[in-house]
Amino acid sequence: MSTHPAISRRHWLKGATALSVLAALEPQALFAAPDPVMKSVPADRYCIPAVGMGTWITFDVGRGTAGRAQRLAVLKRFFDRGGHLVDSSPMYGSAQEVLGYCLDRLDNDQNLYSATKVWTPGRQLGIHQMNASAELWGLPQFDLMQIHNMVNWKVHLETLLEWKSQRRLQHIGITTSHGRRHAEMRRAIENQPFDFVQFTYNIADREAEHELLPLAQEHGKAVIINRPFQTGGLFRRVGTQPLPPWAAEIGCENWAQYFLKFVISHPAVTCAIPATSRVDHMEENMGALYGPLPDTAMRTEMIRYFERIT
Repeated sequence: MSTHPAISRRHWLKGATALSVLAALEPQALFAAPDPVMKSVPADRYCIPAVGMGTWITFDVGRGTAGRAQRLAVLKRFFDRGGHLVDSSPMYGSAQEVLGYCLDRLDNDQNLYSATKVWTPGRQLGIHQMNASAELWGLPQFDLMQIHNMVNWKVHLETLLEWKSQRRLQHIGITTSHGRRHAEMRRAIENQPFDFVQFTYNIADREAEHELLPLAQEHGKAVIINRPFQTGGLFRRVGTQPLPPWAAEIGCENWAQYFLKFVISHPAVTCAIPATSRVDHMEENMGALYGPLPDTAMRTEMIRYFERIT
């Protein structure tokens, strides 16, 4: 949460050690690390890094030790590279339980911005599900609770508003994906007090540019983008084609960064949440969090190049 509890002795010692190391560095070395791309939540100006992490499919690995160890390494790399927002859902099988296992074993999870969803009919079932999610994550409460795929959203919204007023949540949101229910999402953006909205957007699926993204910006909603890689489809489309030489101007070293920088450079987008089960892919994803972003002219050129080679 943005209101962190008292600093533990372990974290104080870590901070003191870090300060002693910094003091020993040459002055110019203190400024060597690049700054990540940060975006603010319009509701309260709370800032989060523009690349987060999704867990659909990738963290649904059950209780096998090898699978959990691999996800622990992925999550550690995410935090080490400046990530904050982790998104999950009760819909994602064992993903929330695996997340809880990993978070319990990390020292650097104090930067976590926790985002999950309620996905069930009925008020009491929703309350039970949200409480169960907190237990699975091992958290007292969440930073962001979203209504998954707009399921029974008017009923759940009452609960989320109540919990937010009690400071049990920092932000509330609503989601859809795969281009579904855009008309209903549009009405929710226009008329309801959500802090976040989440939907699909990527360089190939740009329907959201026509209405949802401009509406979210107009009505002061933070935007989380799911399926920024079209669930891997974008990589299959480009195959072994090389990046254009001018991609280096915005620090793109691979296609993951090309696709993510396209998404997060849209002025209405707050955070994209690619999912991966591999540490090397996480490293590539988080590289998009650093360096310049494309301007409007380059975004147009990125689309043209992608469509020409696919």
